[in-house]
Amino acid sequence: MPHIPYHPSAAKRHRQSLKRRERNHAVKTRMRSGVKQAIETMVEADRTAAEQALRTATKLLNKAASSGVIHRNTAARKISRLTKRLARTAAPTPS
Repeated sequence: MPHIPYHPSAAKRHRQSLKRRERNHAVKTRMRSGVKQAIETMVEADRTAAEQALRTATKLLNKAASSGVIHRNTAARKISRLTKRLARTAAPTPS
């Protein structure tokens, strides 16, 4: 059963929450796609393309954090892990 607000202010708050939910969902989807793209590019072992994908993913994560869609520490953790992953793929294997 959908939410049916009684007061006009409650109706407005409900409309606003629906708009925000839709916007946040779009931002999260874009962010997840960027991170996924960065990981896929790192696997392909093209260093310049991987660095560019990491920059794009970092930008998307920072935008999501600055708009409050995700927590800033979550964004920092994900960026850190992606950066470490890129460094691991670029480093030569010890023998």
